[in-house]
Amino acid sequence: MSDFDPELIEAARKTFAGPVAFLKSAPALHFLPEPTVPEVAFAGRSNVGKSSLLNALAGRNGLARTSNTPGRTQELNFFDIGDPLQFRLVDMPGYGFAKAPKDVVKKWRFLVNDFLRGRDVLKRALVLIDSRHGIKDVDREILDMLDGAAVSYRLVLTKADKIKLAELAEVTQRTIDEARKRPAAHPDILATSSEKNEGIAALRAAVLEAVRV
Repeated sequence: MSDFDPELIEAARKTFAGPVAFLKSAPALHFLPEPTVPEVAFAGRSNVGKSSLLNALAGRNGLARTSNTPGRTQELNFFDIGDPLQFRLVDMPGYGFAKAPKDVVKKWRFLVNDFLRGRDVLKRALVLIDSRHGIKDVDREILDMLDGAAVSYRLVLTKADKIKLAELAEVTQRTIDEARKRPAAHPDILATSSEKNEGIAALRAAVLEAVRV
């Protein structure tokens, strides 16, 4: 697990306490905003709790839409952080058990892959993993995609409050062990709970650390 400098923790808190606003959705690459500031992308299997975590990160309930229907996020959604603008967060389409036609899922895959390979301002991806399940094969597909695109990423466990501490420790160690075998993965991971606000301060610090690189 990561220990962040207190100054970075405080700087990240102040950053996310400031202006945070939805910018636009991009269903295709030609809709992307101009690459003028650093970006950090969030990826995760459908219903991993990505929207809830983004809302907790920003301290705003309605920033990202939440839904019990897997696959609701079908575009790249961009959020401006800071005024003046400091960086952007990118909510990537959920992958996995999406209730969508195969051609739509294929379109998502091409969109995400092309975005990862062609976005020079993308500093890091944060890949969310459900604590209750650990890394699954469907997660490994996007990890392979990130490794292939040479995009730095960090694994983030979600819903850490939903399992016992001993189980969390076990899944955390398994996740660390796998991360350290992958070329583009950050060796340390974060465990979070958007419901209990656990790990959110560290996640904010991880985002700020990434855009400062």
